[in-house]
Amino acid sequence: MLENLVSGFGYAFQQHSLAALCAGTLIGYFIGAMPGLNPTLGISLLIPFTFGMKPIPAMILLSSLYMACEYGGAITAILINTPGTSAAAATALDGYPLTLQGKAGKALGISIISSGLGSFFSTLLLIAFAIPLARFALSFGGPEYFALALFGLSIVSSLASDSLIKGWSAAIMGLLFSCVGMDTINGVGRYTPHLYLLEGLPFIAVMIGLFAISEVFVLLEGRSGKGENFTGRVDALPTGAEMKSCGITVVRGTLIGFIVGIIPAAGANIASWVSYNDAKRRSRSPELFGNGALEGIAASESANNSAVSGALVPLLTLGIPGSSAAAVLIGALTIQGLQPGPLLFTRNPEIPYSIFAAFLLSAPLMTVFGLTCSKFFARVSSVPDEILAFCIFGVCVLGTYAIGNSMFHVWVSLGFGVLGYFMRKFGFPTAPMVLAIVLGPMAETNLRLALLMGGGNAGIFFSRPISLVIILVSLASFLSPIFKNIVHKKLSSREGQ
Repeated sequence: MLENLVSGFGYAFQQHSLAALCAGTLIGYFIGAMPGLNPTLGISLLIPFTFGMKPIPAMILLSSLYMACEYGGAITAILINTPGTSAAAATALDGYPLTLQGKAGKALGISIISSGLGSFFSTLLLIAFAIPLARFALSFGGPEYFALALFGLSIVSSLASDSLIKGWSAAIMGLLFSCVGMDTINGVGRYTPHLYLLEGLPFIAVMIGLFAISEVFVLLEGRSGKGENFTGRVDALPTGAEMKSCGITVVRGTLIGFIVGIIPAAGANIASWVSYNDAKRRSRSPELFGNGALEGIAASESANNSAVSGALVPLLTLGIPGSSAAAVLIGALTIQGLQPGPLLFTRNPEIPYSIFAAFLLSAPLMTVFGLTCSKFFARVSSVPDEILAFCIFGVCVLGTYAIGNSMFHVWVSLGFGVLGYFMRKFGFPTAPMVLAIVLGPMAETNLRLALLMGGGNAGIFFSRPISLVIILVSLASFLSPIFKNIVHKKLSSREGQ
């Protein structure tokens, strides 16, 4: 293995490979930061440019773009409350409040350092544990996927810290929205008055509406919430003590993101929410989460970037994509005349190991570029609210239209923008709705598949060890915030006496 890795670095340090690495990183940054675009679309757009390239530079270009794209979404999530990628939605919960407090530089600094560390260490995990972990992921079936979705939904209890009723109301509404479209089991249309709805509500358009378009209305209303510390000047990067305080969170986020990323169809989206919930549950100051906690940013960003390495585990070792972007990478490998799977490591070891080397090199490159440019990025926060609102609106309309080259996506984002505005106005959190829309299809499909496997007997969820463990962890995750609130109220009443 060591010999192959050294050989991979030799390929990665060649002139064409280094040029591909730098180009992929820079393009990935800007695609990720553009609302409506995502790693899957970015890789798809660049595949035609790789037809005339050799296999190694081509794969380095696409894989480095994939990694950098997952970070790029944090830039707009932090600065204008507009997640560039769906995995950056959790980052916006604490990143944007920090921007309103005049601490955009600290938020961007923590996000890029966490992303870089998550990328680097998850690549080491990828190199060390790829093959055995891929075999473990194959043991997941309908019951395990449903249990995983249930665990994701249990996070709503933590996201709805102010009001559990409002939080779960938003989540239930999100689950209802996730039912729109073609039934994946029976093939029957549900709530589909228009043909465009047969594929369900376009998630990116929904997310842009709930986060970005609703923010446009808030800015135009003149209640952006910029704190007393906001001066329009760009603050310093995070201090050594602040970065150290997030160290354990980054380690846990990296492990969570890598493990979740390995599971096909889970991906960076779920990984960031699971890591965010874990960080909040373990924090000594959970009340800061959602109001500008650096740990929240570190948890989300380390997880969504490490999930990229995790998604490559089943891709390279078994030929099974761990995410939609990884599925496009399989197409890119096939175009180059390569077959992903176990034989790739024996017949063409230079391909996977040059990708490993590229990931190890792209992490510091991405970090240096991000830290160098973070102060320039942060200047966006000093733009007047009225101008910023119209700029956000224009970018959102263009990005949403680019999803399907259709005005339907734009109207969906506008509709959810209005809904998101009223939700924020009346104190209903939008994050639980987004989480439910993400996990709803996964939960429903795998619940029905599991019941078909068990002949209609729900005991199948408890007879399989992995699903049983995940369900028990989900129950604990769901109940822990409730118990904490009860204990906190009792302690407060005693102090009042």
